[in-house]
Amino acid sequence: MTETKTRSPEYRVAAGAIGGLRQDLIHDAFAYRPLGPMRTDGALTRRLSERLRARVEWTPHAVVLAAALLAFMIGFSSTGNAGVLVSGLLPAACVGMTLVRPVGAFWMSMALMPVSMVAGTSDGPWVPSTFFAHLVVLVVVAARTRPRTAAWMWGLTVLFGTVLENVGGWDAGPSTAAMAVTSAFALLLVSVVQIRREAEREVTVQRTVTAVERDRRTLLEERTTIARELHDVVAHHMSVVAIQAEAAPYRVENPPPELEQAFVTIRENAVAALTELRRVLGVVRAEDYEAPDAPQPTLAELDRLLANVGEAGLPAEKTVTGAVRELPQGVELSAYRIIQEALSNSLRHAPGATAKVEIGYVLGGLGLRVVNGPPTGPVKPSPGAGHGITGMRERVAMLNGEMTAETTTEGGYEVTAFIPVLTAPSDAPAAEQS
Repeated sequence: MTETKTRSPEYRVAAGAIGGLRQDLIHDAFAYRPLGPMRTDGALTRRLSERLRARVEWTPHAVVLAAALLAFMIGFSSTGNAGVLVSGLLPAACVGMTLVRPVGAFWMSMALMPVSMVAGTSDGPWVPSTFFAHLVVLVVVAARTRPRTAAWMWGLTVLFGTVLENVGGWDAGPSTAAMAVTSAFALLLVSVVQIRREAEREVTVQRTVTAVERDRRTLLEERTTIARELHDVVAHHMSVVAIQAEAAPYRVENPPPELEQAFVTIRENAVAALTELRRVLGVVRAEDYEAPDAPQPTLAELDRLLANVGEAGLPAEKTVTGAVRELPQGVELSAYRIIQEALSNSLRHAPGATAKVEIGYVLGGLGLRVVNGPPTGPVKPSPGAGHGITGMRERVAMLNGEMTAETTTEGGYEVTAFIPVLTAPSDAPAAEQS
C-alpha cells in the first residue's frame, strides 16, 4: 500500500511565488524588449493631424530619455566631476535601458546601490540620483510588465535596501523607508492603471466576440426562417409530382408495363423526397414554431402589404415595369419578403417618411428597388437594427442574386436587388417576338 504525499497549502503558495519571481524577473531578464510606439487612437490624439500623430506616438520614449537626462544632472550637481560616472552616468543609463531591456534595467539599478557605497560616493545605499533613477525604473518597468512584477520589484528593493542599511549602519540621505513609501504609491498608481486597461481590453474582446456570436446567431435564424418558408413551396411541387405520376397511367389507354413502372418509380421517389424534406424541416423548426395556415405570399399580394404599411403611417406607391409574368414560387416568396422587410425598416427608422416600391420584370430576372425619404419624426432606437438586412442578403444570395443597401443623398435609405430567373423554353419564342 503506497502513501500519496500531498503538498501543504503553504508549500504550494511558496512554490507559486518563487515560480512567479523566476518567470517575471529572472527568466530572460536581459532579453531585448523594445518599447513600441504609443497608440494614437485615443479621444485626444485622434483629433490631431497625421503629422502630429506620427510624432506624438514617440512621447513615452521622449519622457524616459528626459528622465534619464534629469538623473544625470542630479548626480552631476551633487558629486561634481569626481563621481559623475557612478552618480550620474550609470543611473541615467539604467533609466534609458528601460526602453530596450526593462527587467535588466531593474537589476542594474539594484546593483548601483552597493556600487555607489563601495565607490565612496555616498554614506548609504541611496543618493539623490540613484533614488530618482530607481524610482523611474520601477515605474517604467511596472508599466511595461504586469502588477505582479511590480510587487516583486518593490519587495526586493525594500529588502535589499534594508539589508544594506543594517550592514553598513548608514542613515544619511534618503532612506529605504522613504523609497518604500514613495515607490509604493507610484507602483500602486501604475498597477491600477494597468489593471483598468487590461479590464477594458478584455471587455472590448468580449464585446467583439459577443457581436460576432450575435451576428452568427442572427444569420442562422434567418436561414432557418427561409428554410421553413421554402418548405411549403418545395413540398407543394413534390406533392404535385407524386399525384401526377400516380394519375398518369390512367390517362393512357393500355399503357406498356415499362411506362407504368416508370411512373410508379417517379411517385415513390417523390414521396420519399417529400418525407425527407419534412424530416429536415423538423430539424430546423423551433419548439414554438407553428406552421402557417395560409399559403406563402407572392407578389400578387403586394397591394395588400402596401395598404397595411400605409395604415401604419408609411405611404408607399408601387411602380411595375416590364411584362408581368409568373415566376418560380421561391423567387416570388423571396421578392415579397425583401419588400416586406425593407418597408418594415422604413417604418422603424424613418417615421413620417414616404416610400417607393419599384418592380422590374426583365428578360434575365426580377429587379427590386425600395427607397424611403428622410424621417420627419423622432427616430426611436431599435435593438434589432441590421437583422433585416441580413435576412434580405441571405434570400438574395440563396437565389444567386445581387443586393445593395445604402443611404441616399437626401437622407433616406435605398434597398436594391436583382434576382436572376432562367427563361423557360416556352417563353423564349414570345421573348424573341417581342
